Amino acid sequence: MYLIGENLNVMSKTLGPAMKSRDPKPIREMALAETEAGVDYIDVNIGPARKAGAELMEWLVKTIQEVTHLPLFLDTSNVEAIEAGLRVHKGKAVINSIMARPERMDALFPLAHKYNSGAVALLWGPEGMPRDAAERGALAAELLYKASEQGVPNQSLWIDPIVTPVNTQQDQVKSCSEFMTMFRDLAPESNATCGLSNVSNGAPEHLRPIVNQTYLIMLQKYGMNSAIVDAFDGDLRAIARGERQEIVNLVWRIMDGDEVDTGSLSKEEVDYVKTTRILLGHSLYSDSWLEL
Repeated sequence: MYLIGENLNVMSKTLGPAMKSRDPKPIREMALAETEAGVDYIDVNIGPARKAGAELMEWLVKTIQEVTHLPLFLDTSNVEAIEAGLRVHKGKAVINSIMARPERMDALFPLAHKYNSGAVALLWGPEGMPRDAAERGALAAELLYKASEQGVPNQSLWIDPIVTPVNTQQDQVKSCSEFMTMFRDLAPESNATCGLSNVSNGAPEHLRPIVNQTYLIMLQKYGMNSAIVDAFDGDLRAIARGERQEIVNLVWRIMDGDEVDTGSLSKEEVDYVKTTRILLGHSLYSDSWLEL
């Protein structure tokens, strides 16, 4: 599974000011740390970057690629900044992201073709968040068609079904999972990715890792082959690299409807079982789900 580090983000209390002042030291340190943690890509998130976004993205790409060989996801809504980053990027970058809106597709798919980049196809349409798996499927088909029309092959696309917080949008988490069951039939040659940490937004901080890890296991079963993640979650990295197969098998058994005897399981295994049931929508979310 491809892992994209999410930690090089303008919202960071350290990195945000460093980006503003063009201080390369914290940027390089984070890029090196993510590389050493073992991710496959680094997401470079500069937010909207309405002022001097192009200059900032160009500087960041050059600064980061001085210390790492990893390719970058260029993450901003500023089209000029995206092109500035693509222009100087060494190797194949990925545009993060292109929504299923005419103005975004018309502006960004030609850039993906021009610079031979990848592109995250975000299932967010003119009316915003899709209501269910069927709407996600329709938006994915539209993005696939538009990309092909602009000369971007399916192999360069990363379909993002949009992960939402389980504590406030439990039905949407279920809809995202349902879309993934049809993903491989819809786009067999494309990658699938997501902002995995979104699923645990708003949950108690100490419980966020098990939510992220469990949902990653679930999405893997459905064909998700990459995710934008916290680069420094060692347990999550181990799961993604196939090093916790006993936990993966346990979660998949719950997904398949097996009645698991929790009395024979360790505390860690029981926690994964309870978390899987929350993410499947079999139990209502509460911050104390592991204690129930």
